[in-house]
Amino acid sequence: MIPYGRQDITQADIDVVIDVLRSDFLTQGPMVPRFEEALIEHTGAKFALAVNSATSALHIACLAMGLGPGDWLWTTPLTFVASANCALYCGARVDFVDVDPRTYNLSPVELERKLVKAKRDGLLPKIVVLVHLSGQPCALADFHELARRYGFRIIEDASHAIGGKYQGEPIGNCRYSDVTVFSFHPVKIVTTAEGGAALTNSKELADRMALFRSHGITRDPVIMTHEPDGPWYYQQVDLGYNYRLTDIQAALGLSQMARLNEYVARRHALARRYDELLADLPVVTPWQHPDGYSGLHLYVIRLELATISKTRRAVFEGLRARGIGVNLHYIPVHTQPYYARMGFRNGDFPVAERYYDEAITLPIFPTMTEVQQDEVVAALEAELTT
Repeated sequence: MIPYGRQDITQADIDVVIDVLRSDFLTQGPMVPRFEEALIEHTGAKFALAVNSATSALHIACLAMGLGPGDWLWTTPLTFVASANCALYCGARVDFVDVDPRTYNLSPVELERKLVKAKRDGLLPKIVVLVHLSGQPCALADFHELARRYGFRIIEDASHAIGGKYQGEPIGNCRYSDVTVFSFHPVKIVTTAEGGAALTNSKELADRMALFRSHGITRDPVIMTHEPDGPWYYQQVDLGYNYRLTDIQAALGLSQMARLNEYVARRHALARRYDELLADLPVVTPWQHPDGYSGLHLYVIRLELATISKTRRAVFEGLRARGIGVNLHYIPVHTQPYYARMGFRNGDFPVAERYYDEAITLPIFPTMTEVQQDEVVAALEAELTT
């Protein structure tokens, strides 16, 4: 089976992890700060906090911005559920904004239309979570201008997008957002096995996220309620969580970061080749906005169902039967049973729903060979023409 994504673990990665296993620190040692510095160096952001998942990073970002009961968070329906769930963890409410039909990212036009009504009704969002779907950057400058006019804050869910660029600058620099979140799950562009990070240019947000990352505990006398009892002393000054990343994971991530640009360049080479090989098939290949350089975590095609004799399900199952590990990213969040119980229904966000009806994620990963890619294309062609 050719998987849709696969981590690349080299001997160098193995060696650095073994070095940590033989060291005095398996967690809360020197590797986590080193990994965070590598993220800062790559993106240009002022602060980076490594955590145990991108979900945790989204949660502490919302907490740091004071999201809570009575507040609204808006996001795209085309994302993994974590981009919306982070609001519910804080006791806030969630709504969605339909997507752009070409980029599949949250639509600035639809957002502005919804903001106009929300302002009139007194229901403006406190936070908007932008998701760089498949690694393609959102129209960040447009959203930043809307945030300035309507007073909401922006989280970039860049779980797919490390190594990407917007208008020539690295995703993660937070020029147009308050916080950017990365994921380092094994199928992502670089991995820490499981892990994530939250980046920001705000010291206030960084300090708040650092507290929430580790139980709400501090050893900083400046924010304690009284002088420390001694050098052993700490205080819990807020309700936090155990969202820390281990030194073992950070060492793996630090080693992987050395190959980030190489990985993304290889993904682009594979995507260009897919574009050429699929040009004559009844599919829509991914469109890339000229303002962005995608991280290309995913390569998603849409089937031209009106011109083929099979359903999307039949094509999907046929590819799996031929050893092609296709997947689907994503089922629109508002159609999930948990969200349906909140009142969301099919038909609420028609552009996202039509995408879902037609989409299939093809395999793409840095170690993929052209022979493997030819197998994928041959299998797809067979399914579409028989």
